[in-house]
Amino acid sequence: MAANLLRRLAAVVALLVVVLGAVLTAPSPASAAPDPEGGSKTLRAALESAAKGHVEATQRLAASQKRQKRLQNTLLQAQVESKQLEKQVGAVAARSYRLGRFNTMTLLLNASSPDSFLERVQRLDVMAQLDGRAMTRYREAIATYTKAKAAVDLEIKEQRKQVLILAKKKKEAEIALASVGGGSVAGGFVSANSPLAKPAPRNSDGSWPRERCTVDDPTTGGCITPRLLNAYQQAKSAGFKRYTSCFSERASGEHPKGRACDFSANASGFQNVNASGGDKAYGNSLAGYFVKNADRLGVMYVIWFREIWMPSTGWRAYSGSGGPSATHTNHVHLSML
Repeated sequence: MAANLLRRLAAVVALLVVVLGAVLTAPSPASAAPDPEGGSKTLRAALESAAKGHVEATQRLAASQKRQKRLQNTLLQAQVESKQLEKQVGAVAARSYRLGRFNTMTLLLNASSPDSFLERVQRLDVMAQLDGRAMTRYREAIATYTKAKAAVDLEIKEQRKQVLILAKKKKEAEIALASVGGGSVAGGFVSANSPLAKPAPRNSDGSWPRERCTVDDPTTGGCITPRLLNAYQQAKSAGFKRYTSCFSERASGEHPKGRACDFSANASGFQNVNASGGDKAYGNSLAGYFVKNADRLGVMYVIWFREIWMPSTGWRAYSGSGGPSATHTNHVHLSML
């Protein structure tokens, strides 16, 4: 019996050793493969915060300006109406002052006949109704004007706030890039002839909906966001059909979140050389395409050939250290909001 107990105990211990070994050797998110594109997790988080903050502030600023425009129209209409009613209200006040309650009754009592009496009653009733409507409309116009004026003042305050946020986010992006030796203004890649992409869906207020990695990635066995899928499909429709890889397990960045793609400059795939000639021209055009359609697609940033484009800064120097993958000289990197 004791021998059986010992054998069972030994089997349990062996099983625990196997399980513990598997746990210790299994890769964890923190120890996932480093990002071959270079850059630190801190840098990528700073760039994401700056880009998202800038886009959100821009959207809130635009929404506030639209509201202010509508309120200004309401304000103008209320001003015009109140001015038009001022004469009627003045006439009502003057008539009330002249006639008063006693004189009005006197006019009725001095009627020469029952028919004349009824006629005067009807006229006075109609006059009272007209006077009441004029006064009501005047009060409503004044109330509308006062309310619209206060709302306009609030929108102006909101816009000043968002302008300050925009300046702050731009500064944050510049500081983040400067921390890795980049950030200086760069020539960038712009193509005036780039076709317009089909816009990605937005919320009713113009903001971008929050998306997760929920759709199949056509370039790998992973998943990507619907917004990234739209950007990928639009780029293909525009003629950019060279090798692309989106989802991948990495220690940081947007690739493991399904919010980034790498577009090879070479038709055969990623080459461990700096793009040149036609491959460089392809990368230039693709980078320019994404920048031109950034607001339509929901682009967070684009990196190509030692430069990075962000909505808050435009094209800036991006100093990656390492080979063509780290310096982004063999592929265009696209990160989405």
